[in-house]
Amino acid sequence: MDDIREPVRDRGVLTACDDAWERAAKTAAVIGPLSDLSRVGHSRVDVAAAELGISRRQLYVLMRRWRDGQGLVSDLIPGQSNGGRGRTHLPELVEAIVSEVIKKGYLNRQRRTVAVVHRDIVRVCRQQGLPAPSRATIERRIAGLDPAETATRREGSDAGRALQSAAGLVPPVRRPLEQVQIDHTVVDVIVVDERHRLPIGRPYVTVAIDVFSRCIVGLVVTLEAPSALSVGLCLAHMVTDKQPWLDGVDVSVSWPMSGKPAELYLDNAAEFKSEALRRGCEQHGVKLRYRPPGQPHYGGIVERVIGTMMRSVHDLPGTTFSNPGERGRYDSEKSATLTVKELEHWLALAVAAYHGQVHRGIGQTPAGRWAAGVEANGTPATVTNAAAFLIDFLPVIRRTLRRTGFTIDHVQYFSDALKPWIARREKLGRFVIRRDPRDISRIWVLDPEGANYIDVPYRRMSHPPVSVWEQRAATIALRAAGREEIDEDALFRTIEKMRQVVTNAAASTKRARRAADRRTDRPSPARRDPVPPSGPSGDGPAVPYPVIEEW
Repeated sequence: MDDIREPVRDRGVLTACDDAWERAAKTAAVIGPLSDLSRVGHSRVDVAAAELGISRRQLYVLMRRWRDGQGLVSDLIPGQSNGGRGRTHLPELVEAIVSEVIKKGYLNRQRRTVAVVHRDIVRVCRQQGLPAPSRATIERRIAGLDPAETATRREGSDAGRALQSAAGLVPPVRRPLEQVQIDHTVVDVIVVDERHRLPIGRPYVTVAIDVFSRCIVGLVVTLEAPSALSVGLCLAHMVTDKQPWLDGVDVSVSWPMSGKPAELYLDNAAEFKSEALRRGCEQHGVKLRYRPPGQPHYGGIVERVIGTMMRSVHDLPGTTFSNPGERGRYDSEKSATLTVKELEHWLALAVAAYHGQVHRGIGQTPAGRWAAGVEANGTPATVTNAAAFLIDFLPVIRRTLRRTGFTIDHVQYFSDALKPWIARREKLGRFVIRRDPRDISRIWVLDPEGANYIDVPYRRMSHPPVSVWEQRAATIALRAAGREEIDEDALFRTIEKMRQVVTNAAASTKRARRAADRRTDRPSPARRDPVPPSGPSGDGPAVPYPVIEEW
């Protein structure tokens, strides 16, 4: 597995110019489907070229670049662009007209045709002296509308209900990874710390489910509450070959379900609407869809599987059960014996057992359904560099470059690689930066003139790696002590003092043990690789428990 500390190149997920990214993303929406065809006729090429406002020759150049590359949006970002020919997005005023006419002229019970709606858009644009979009553009815009909402507004609630998810059923999904659902939950078991093996509380699990096969395609356990980082770690686990991870947890089972999803179907939680997730999915050609607010049955598949998993967890020592009534007089903390690493070991075995059981919803085992889908549609594309993939989903920060480098949360970062930009920093504007909250000892800065990430460490290399949670706690402590201005040295001195307090108190305080277990200067979730390769520790391997899938 590639180390996340290796230099990362050709990762154009963001650029200093958002217009360039938007043009590339919309170009990819046209180029991608054409490039997937074995033979493309001139007529289809001419339609696509007209839609993009480019020549046939330019379209073939873009198609060749897409095929020769990795199928990423950044493959289509021009080196320099004056914002003229090749722009694929509509002007703001035209966009407003298109949205308004589709809303009032198409999404109603009159059920007007696309041709009529396009004529209305052309008429309004000409009246206002604006360029009119092509009919193909309007057809594509309408095709991207939510089918259930469109049917409801044009044909009534009965027609729309047939396309909606209910009781765990969704519109047909015909191949593996066509749609993946992701959700989180707190695990109904108390874990212990690595050093003292005393209770530190309940961890969280993020799970990704392939709707076609009902296979679990991604899983990550954290001590932190669900966040954009949890989603990124789960995606990194999903898209890479899981054999190295299984070797790391010392489990000899088969888990071949890996690859890039075509679509993620998510609820409306904040971590699922972050800029990091949106841009990362655009970069890798993954579509994002969200459940309608107030209709939880749309996420029934992932929630049912997570529910089944939590029921099996109730057999583990230290379980909290689902409610106090079930727990009775059982002392969960006193009975707790598993570390986070051992819980991951057990979950790997439980997932393998689940994949081998007949699923009543699909009438066969998830593993069998996956194998049949792969045989019919081919093996899904996987990612070999999990580290580079994860960077595309790390939280985004924007900062201005100074002569001394970048300053983020009172910490300075510098590298000789920044020197060519320092003299032109005022013209370059704010830089796009990625940071891993588990280890803020370095950041990744996107080249504003290209598609590369530059690894930039602390300016003061003597400082130890720390997590963003430690940094924030130290800042709060300094503010409480009356420090209006916080300097870097004071910040790291405070972190060191807090670490010493945690170390001294770890044997007796649950909160301190939990903080110590996620410290970045010792083996813990805060220092894991992008796909957590942690193995079981302690006196022996975790004992697998049978998973009974009830539907």
